[in-house]
Amino acid sequence: ADARIQQSSRAPQLNIDIDRSRIAQYGLNQRDVTTSVATALAGTQQSAPVYWLNPKNGVSYPVVAQVPELEVDTIAALEALPVSATGAGEAQTLGGLGAVTRDTTINVASRADIQPVINIYATPQARDLGAVAGDIQGIIAEMDAERPAGVTVTLAGQYETMNHAFSGLAFGLIGAIILIYLVIVVTFQSWIDPLVIIGALPAAFAGIVWMLFVTGTTISVPALTGAIMCMGVATANSILVVSFARERLAETGDATRAAIEAAVVRFRPVLMTALAIIIGMTPIALGIGEGAEQNAPLGRAVIGGLIFATVATLLLVPALFSIAHRKGAPSSPARELELQHV
Repeated sequence: ADARIQQSSRAPQLNIDIDRSRIAQYGLNQRDVTTSVATALAGTQQSAPVYWLNPKNGVSYPVVAQVPELEVDTIAALEALPVSATGAGEAQTLGGLGAVTRDTTINVASRADIQPVINIYATPQARDLGAVAGDIQGIIAEMDAERPAGVTVTLAGQYETMNHAFSGLAFGLIGAIILIYLVIVVTFQSWIDPLVIIGALPAAFAGIVWMLFVTGTTISVPALTGAIMCMGVATANSILVVSFARERLAETGDATRAAIEAAVVRFRPVLMTALAIIIGMTPIALGIGEGAEQNAPLGRAVIGGLIFATVATLLLVPALFSIAHRKGAPSSPARELELQHV
C-alpha cells in the first residue's frame, strides 16, 4: 500500500514572541499587538470595517486600510510594522516589542472529538483491503509498547465502512435463516421438516467458501449478497423435495421410499432451476464487460453455493428426511392434534 501522511508537518511559519513586560511599559496589551498586526497584513475589513457613502448616488463603498503585501516581504519589514493602542498612544515598532522567528508547523490541523489527529492514508495495491488492514493491525499491535501515553492508533476509512457492511449483512443472513425456518414451520405445520429443508444450507456455505478460495476472491459485500441469493434458491429447491416426500409419506407410510421417490421425481426440476441460475451468473462471475469485475464475487458465490447445495438437496435432504421420519417421529403439530381428536 502507498502509505502517505496527508498533513504536511513542515509548513513554514513565523512566530511573534511578545515581551509582555515591555508592551506594558508603553501601555499596550496583547490585543493591541494582535489588532495592529492583523490590520496591517489583512486590512480593516474584518476588525474595523469602514464605509464611505457617495453623496451622489447614495451607495456605500468599503474602505480598507492595509499595508501593501509587496512591502512586507522580509522579517525586517515585518518588525517595522507600527503597533499602537486603539484610539491613542504613540506607535511602536513590532520588532521593539518582541522577536519574530522562523518555524515549521502543520499546515492543516485535523481534529476528532476535539483531539488532534494525524491522518495516514493508504491505498491497497494488488491486494485486498482486508489483508492489508490485517497487516496494519499487526504492526499497530507490535508498536503498543513504544506508543506514548495518550496516543491511540485506529483504522478508519473504507476498512471501517467494510466492517459495518459485513456486520449488517451477517445480521441479515442470520435473520434470513431464522425467518425462513419460521415461515416453513407455519407452512408445513412441523418443527422437524424445516430443519430438514435448511439442511442444505451448510453445503451451500461450503460451496461458497470453496468457490471463493479457488478463484482467489476475497469475502466482500457482493459475495455476501450472493450468499443470501444462493440461500434462497437452495431453500426453494429443498422445499420441492421435502413437500413431495411428505405427500408420498402420507400415501405409503414408508419414509425411506418416500425420500427416494422425492429425489428421483424432483431431480429434473431442481437441476433445471440450479443450471438456469448458474448459466445466467456465469458472465457475471467471469467479470465480462467494463466495470463488471466488481460484481464478479456475487456470481462466483452463487455458482459455488448452488453446485454444492444442489448435490445436498438431491442426496442429503432425502437422507435427513428418511432419518427424521423413519422411527415415527412426530411430523407436525397438526397431525398430533388430529390423532388426539380421533
